[in-house]
Amino acid sequence: MTTELTPELAATIEAGFARRDRENMGPTIAFFERLLAEHPDNPYVLYEVGGSYDTAGQEATAVGYYERALPGLSGETRRKCLLQYGSTLRNLGRYEESLAVFKAACAEFPESDSLRVFKALTLQAAGMPDKALATLLLVIADKVDTADLKRYEAAIRGNAEYLSSRG
Repeated sequence: MTTELTPELAATIEAGFARRDRENMGPTIAFFERLLAEHPDNPYVLYEVGGSYDTAGQEATAVGYYERALPGLSGETRRKCLLQYGSTLRNLGRYEESLAVFKAACAEFPESDSLRVFKALTLQAAGMPDKALATLLLVIADKVDTADLKRYEAAIRGNAEYLSSRG
């Protein structure tokens, strides 16, 4: 029993993920549940079980797996788990918890555009549309490198700052 991601376990996870059918998640859930029985408490397997339930629309079940997985995860898998966990909390209407997850995740992974985009979705769902738009404007200002947008970068950032300061 290991809590590490061995090359063999990584290959098995990848194979199970590759066979995933988003329209019929039952076989994928069963695959990862069996894998979890073979590797109890392995955070990487827990994450995949949670993700499978999440994709199947069973967010309430997914949350527990994400919570159990997070302390043992690192790197890219941790970033993905934080995103999915925060998004799942949002889908469950747990906006304050979701925002707390995204705030911490964005601090831990400041280079992650996907975390900022999903944080914006939570801000919007939580009734903070100005802050949501401000977040997206900053992603655009930071990442869209066209002459047309770069000409107005200061204005985009100024508008983001203004919107972020409202409410």
